[in-house]
Amino acid sequence: MSQPPTGPSDPAAPPSAENAPTAAPAAASSPTPESAPSPVSALPVSAARRRKRSPLALAALAGVAVPGLDPARLALPQEESESLHIVGVIDTRGRHWEVLEAHDDATGASLDAEAEVLRRIGRIVDDGRLTFNVPRVAGTLRSEEAHIQVRSHLEGRPVDVSSLHPGPGLSAGVGRALGELHELPTSVISEAGMPVYDAQEVRDRWLSLMDDAAGTGRVPPALLSRWESALEDPTLWRFRPVVVHGDLDAENVLTAGGAVVAMRGLSQAHVGDPAEDMAWIYASVPVDCLDSIEGAYDLARTEGVDKHLRDRAELVSELSLARWLLHGVRAARDRIIEDAVAMLDDLADQVGDEPLIEPREPRLAPVPGERVAAAPDETTHEVTMVPVDADDDDSSDDLDDGVDDGDDVDGVIGIIDDDEPDTAPVTPLRLAHDSGSSPEGA
Repeated sequence: MSQPPTGPSDPAAPPSAENAPTAAPAAASSPTPESAPSPVSALPVSAARRRKRSPLALAALAGVAVPGLDPARLALPQEESESLHIVGVIDTRGRHWEVLEAHDDATGASLDAEAEVLRRIGRIVDDGRLTFNVPRVAGTLRSEEAHIQVRSHLEGRPVDVSSLHPGPGLSAGVGRALGELHELPTSVISEAGMPVYDAQEVRDRWLSLMDDAAGTGRVPPALLSRWESALEDPTLWRFRPVVVHGDLDAENVLTAGGAVVAMRGLSQAHVGDPAEDMAWIYASVPVDCLDSIEGAYDLARTEGVDKHLRDRAELVSELSLARWLLHGVRAARDRIIEDAVAMLDDLADQVGDEPLIEPREPRLAPVPGERVAAAPDETTHEVTMVPVDADDDDSSDDLDDGVDDGDDVDGVIGIIDDDEPDTAPVTPLRLAHDSGSSPEGA
């Protein structure tokens, strides 16, 4: 089953290029930073669109944004979406760069925020505290008509999760890299102005998304009940917020030589629930690799992993279908709605009425005054009390004499017969458990 987008920053995923609105027409002449704003840039920030430039034009602008960068030729990647254009450039010194052009102000702001996060993580990489790299921002060019960012190109290929194998190789490397990311100081996010959510806020955001999805009338009632029970279980939401990638997928985890060498795509990074990243792990990697990934992840986490991490990851994975549905509804995209409804129905058939978290048995407190007799075990023997006549002086004398004279205590032994039960006077013992002293009278 394909996975819908799972970014936490916006309940609705950004629309794809398919059936996207047509961009506003570009101005007749090439704009310059000093030129007056065009009618397009005068639109509200959320609607403003900029003229798309050719790869060669972006390569030339990279030389303006980064002093000493003299473009020599184009290279990979060459990618374009509705909101972003990425062009690879190699300069005369053989350095490989990526030039990113934002098509709207919102994307430009996201690039700027991500750049701050990358600078802070880059310093941690340089200190040797991370085993993987991140893109390095070399320069930015901003104007009324352009928002260009130049980054270093990361070597490596997107991880092929279908080829992962159990053991200490790449599977463990994925777990270790993710654990290291989650161990980063949260200040790399907060100081960059990216979102910070505590455990209660994370829970409230999911509750709000579930309520919105329920309002569409397209979510099976069994799933709503399953999600509500999990969201209302307070034990599930006791975790330490960490640095979260927010858009983790195979394209953003780069590998080389059987190891994870870099992570990218941190535009949705935030402080929140580590289960948001782990949801991709549990939904994508082969089941027999999970132990290797989890083991390496646990070792990388200095404070350990909360016991409900996997439960929340499963919940996040399921709620991502509700997010995909909401995106289709809000964007009026029938194909997305149909896709989301089909996946929700399939999930409902799989889980039935099974709760996400098994109900716990109540723990009963002992009732004051109520005593329960312990069952005798195999070392317990019945003790028969023998009455002793305190007035029988002769018996007492015989016993005393036998003991004092060192003779055989036939008088005592005589009351023990092989044909009779073992019997003896019983004197209560007071055990000094803590002091280590002998029982009284010993």
